[in-house]
Amino acid sequence: MLGLMQEWPLLCHKIIDHAANFHGDREIVTRTVEGPVTRTNYRDMRRRSLKLAKRLEREGARIGDRIATMAWNTSRHLESWYGITGIGAVYHTLNPRLFPDQIAWIINDAEDKFLFVDTTFLPIIEAIADKTPSIKKVFVLTDAENMPETKLDNAVCYEEWLDETDDDFAWRRFDERTAAGMCYTSGTTGDPKGVLYSHRSNVLHSMVVCQPDMMNLSARDRMMPVVPFFHANGWATAFTCPLVGSTMVLPGAGMDGESLYNLLNDEKVTITAAVPTIWLMLLQYLENSGNELPYLERVVIGGSACPRAITQTFQEKYEVEVIHAWGMTEMSPLGSMCTIKPEYEDLTGEEKLDLQQKQGHPPFTVEMKVTDDENNELPWDSKSFGRLKVRGPAVAAAYYKNRGEELFDNENWFDTGDVAHMDPHGYMEITDRAKDVIKSGGEWISTIELENLAVGHEDVAEAAVIGIAHPKWDERPLLIIVPKEGHEPKKDDLLKYLEDKVAKWWLPNDVVTVEEIPHTATGKIQKTALREQFKDYSFPTE
Repeated sequence: MLGLMQEWPLLCHKIIDHAANFHGDREIVTRTVEGPVTRTNYRDMRRRSLKLAKRLEREGARIGDRIATMAWNTSRHLESWYGITGIGAVYHTLNPRLFPDQIAWIINDAEDKFLFVDTTFLPIIEAIADKTPSIKKVFVLTDAENMPETKLDNAVCYEEWLDETDDDFAWRRFDERTAAGMCYTSGTTGDPKGVLYSHRSNVLHSMVVCQPDMMNLSARDRMMPVVPFFHANGWATAFTCPLVGSTMVLPGAGMDGESLYNLLNDEKVTITAAVPTIWLMLLQYLENSGNELPYLERVVIGGSACPRAITQTFQEKYEVEVIHAWGMTEMSPLGSMCTIKPEYEDLTGEEKLDLQQKQGHPPFTVEMKVTDDENNELPWDSKSFGRLKVRGPAVAAAYYKNRGEELFDNENWFDTGDVAHMDPHGYMEITDRAKDVIKSGGEWISTIELENLAVGHEDVAEAAVIGIAHPKWDERPLLIIVPKEGHEPKKDDLLKYLEDKVAKWWLPNDVVTVEEIPHTATGKIQKTALREQFKDYSFPTE
């Protein structure tokens, strides 16, 4: 016997419909690429998204077509997602931080038909135009007054193009499993791999992310997603905010500490989200300027492990709750958040910070387990660590064109490539990436934990740890640091700082200072580049 409920497909455009109907006057604030701050609302965004959908169909866009975007977080970028998905086409976010040849490879692999681009990134597209023949037209996200000269013969001014039609349009109907979005992994191991989200997965994921034990989003929030829409599906903020009617504050290209602070303060932002490097810049600006954060209530930090010092500073100095998050492009992307369950609600001080170093517990719709190399499930005892595997309705079942098949098993478990353990209350903690963990004398050393501890030293701005070959122990840790401006940390002081925080055999064998640590296009420490840089390094004679 089947239930007698209505069929109501979970489609992305239903989110913007709901926002327009029930939160129509709620603001969307954008610091534009051109400079000024502009204001619109969900009602007007829906109207413009309908125009965009109608205009795209006139250009020949059809269901299943991949349509690329390379843009900052702005209202124009956001409306393009809804217009694209509203006709059954697929938004494909391009990361401008990749090398041009990588971007061209990804465009060709996806066979993108059209491209929406901010003026900031127009030179990138001009440089690869002859290598990307599938792109039929480029829509430059600006108005006639600010339209730059371009070498592209297929570029048009977005606002003029959009004004060639009206919003008399009905969203197209299709199955909720239809592809809605595409995002490529950063390609740190081999070629980038495409993750293809469906309408159903986007809607389900967004409903989960705004729950109280996740981002806890509501219509009373003013949300500033600093994490770019081109990074791992924008952490679902393009859907979660309209879904609950949160005000959106979109920072555009201003990603420095002062620019972010000005928006946080001027727009009375209550919640924001980004990777740790962004918050290091903001905290440094606050330290230098003496400014406070009177309106900000909570900050979501993910993308890489959040250093303890960031959590401590936000909470103890600025009274801002830190929510440590974990996820992957393959997971839409959020997989867990470190909010406080009743079992831990009495924790304070260092014990609470210990808990907040964990990546947290998964929501309903994310199943999670840790296994050994033979796929035996390991106990949740806070110490048995192994391969982290996940599955759920917003977790990839395969990559585009079936790359990386070895990461998926016949029971739909996806091997994340992370090494982790879980505690009895379901809190997961990542100890390393499988390819980065240091194996010393048959035991594993977490590079992430060492890095986070090192950043807590008053002289250290950023830290990375890699394994270096050792004649006796196979590998030993090398600590690589970037000092804070005007500081000169000494090896002996750093090792002394660490020695009561980790087991003695975890202590790095040496410390080296560099001006800069390389990062991937998504802001993570690029361990492959560091290993190449230090491939001829030898530890001092013991």
